[in-house]
Amino acid sequence: MDRKAASEPERHLVVVRLDRERYGFAIEHVHEIIRMQEVTRIPRAPAFVEGVINLRGQVIPVLDLRRRFGLPADQRDGSTRIVVVEMDGNRVGVVVDAVLEVLRVPESSVVPPEDLLGPGQVAFLRGVAKHGDGLILLLDLPRVLEVTEQQALREFQPALAPAEGDGAPR
Repeated sequence: MDRKAASEPERHLVVVRLDRERYGFAIEHVHEIIRMQEVTRIPRAPAFVEGVINLRGQVIPVLDLRRRFGLPADQRDGSTRIVVVEMDGNRVGVVVDAVLEVLRVPESSVVPPEDLLGPGQVAFLRGVAKHGDGLILLLDLPRVLEVTEQQALREFQPALAPAEGDGAPR
């Protein structure tokens, strides 16, 4: 390995498939990856919240990225996963079509989104990484939701949290 490659900054990613595209979550935001499970729908929950799941005693909201990005609904199968992430201080599950791999990409392979599209048009992207013959869209998780949606999620979460002293795991 040459010295330049060894010292070049890298981004560590969990790469997922959504529709026909590959997206990258910064690994420091990913808590775990679980198989798709039954999601309990909550009446009057924010539209971007598919429902909630019980993750070892912690009830967390689940978001559907297809719905969030305006992509057509697709049949879920054995590859469908929930990626549990930290989003703006909240632990949430994000439904993706499949988890593909964990990898590192050199910082030099990342193109800022402003170089591709106008500012604000892709606020939820941190960049586009060139990897092999393909591209990986790097998500900026705190910006996947708009400010009003983030507020709605924060207001939705306390209602899900177990009460103090109820013996539920923290």
